[in-house]
Amino acid sequence: MPLTIEGRVPSRWAEKAGSRAVVSISHYAKRAEFVNLALINNMPDAALEDAVKADNACFRAARRDGVTLAIHLCRGNNRSHWYAEGGYDAIAEKLFATMAVDRFLLEYDDDRSGTFEPLRLVPRDRTVVLGLISSKKPQLEKADDIARRIHEAARYFPLENLALSPQCGFASTMEGNLLTEEEQWAKLRLVADVARRVWS
Repeated sequence: MPLTIEGRVPSRWAEKAGSRAVVSISHYAKRAEFVNLALINNMPDAALEDAVKADNACFRAARRDGVTLAIHLCRGNNRSHWYAEGGYDAIAEKLFATMAVDRFLLEYDDDRSGTFEPLRLVPRDRTVVLGLISSKKPQLEKADDIARRIHEAARYFPLENLALSPQCGFASTMEGNLLTEEEQWAKLRLVADVARRVWS
């Protein structure tokens, strides 16, 4: 499994990591009202279409050889708190079919994220990065539980097109989340260990 580097990074970092750079635009994360409308209040179709068109315009401008485009659908991330909950069902069909990205980074760290069933609507030429490991809680998840959930997701989307990551960033805001640096490293080691186990 290649290592994914999210955001704009110097190309030498990407080369050292054995990865292509990934441009990740977290439009829905930065505009939490869209997440709330979409996931909780069923965003009206017209508003969802407008949001997707705006994102796609950004992605078209960023598209070039050697760049992987990704979007993280965030539910808020500040001092270990979240702001929205609900499954992807209400927006999945339109969003997954029309968003011009190569990868979807989806939060699936707890029950507020809904089921894996909406993954059946993701086009098969995309990658779904499952955010199964919490970046908000210091407790380390069990590798067996994470591997089992990946295989559950594979009932709806091909295993070879799935990947694993923390559910969000460790410091989406200046204050960061309530984890120590060592707890963060332990979470990243868990990502790598489970990925090797599932995809090797």
